[in-house]
Amino acid sequence: MTDLGQFLSRKSVNRSDVARKTGISKTRLSELANNTNTQLRVNELYLIALAIDVEPSEIMNEVCKGITLKYE
Repeated sequence: MTDLGQFLSRKSVNRSDVARKTGISKTRLSELANNTNTQLRVNELYLIALAIDVEPSEIMNEVCKGITLKYE
């Protein structure tokens, strides 16, 4: 499960409702939630945030928590 999938599970989000509200297919949402190789686009992140009534930055912080700068 991806970080987005874990976030949606913690928030008890119904993916069917998100798909209906955003226009993102259920298949795409499942890929985003389960497949670590699937890339989340910023427009999808924003639409999901609007649909579940959270700040987009909250999702982005969760999804990007493992990303750090490389120092020389």
